[in-house]
Amino acid sequence: MAWYFKVLMNYVGFGSRARRREFWGFALVHAVIIVLLVMVDSFLSGGANDGYGVLSGLYWLATLLPTLAVGVRRLHDTGRSGLWILVGLVPILGWIVLVFLYLMDSEPGTNPYGPNPKLEYA
Repeated sequence: MAWYFKVLMNYVGFGSRARRREFWGFALVHAVIIVLLVMVDSFLSGGANDGYGVLSGLYWLATLLPTLAVGVRRLHDTGRSGLWILVGLVPILGWIVLVFLYLMDSEPGTNPYGPNPKLEYA
């Protein structure tokens, strides 16, 4: 849960690097919250809601920037430009490529986006 709040506090930090633990910790908590909010929205609408409702839609909108920022920082950690996040606009194949990039290990040492974040916690 600490990684989730760390990402939210650095919600417009696109210029540094994010470890896998930070990215996937945020992604897990974010997904659980969205699923719970979709269930609450469905319950409140009497099952008439097939997608995002008001609560889940507002949450998704409020966390759009932090989600993009942590994704870009994760790509920076692998030594890639944040523009690689645009690959996610390609259905299915783009998503697979992004997940593969997000799963890659950090680039060792310092890269153009900053020092290796693993060394900060060692």
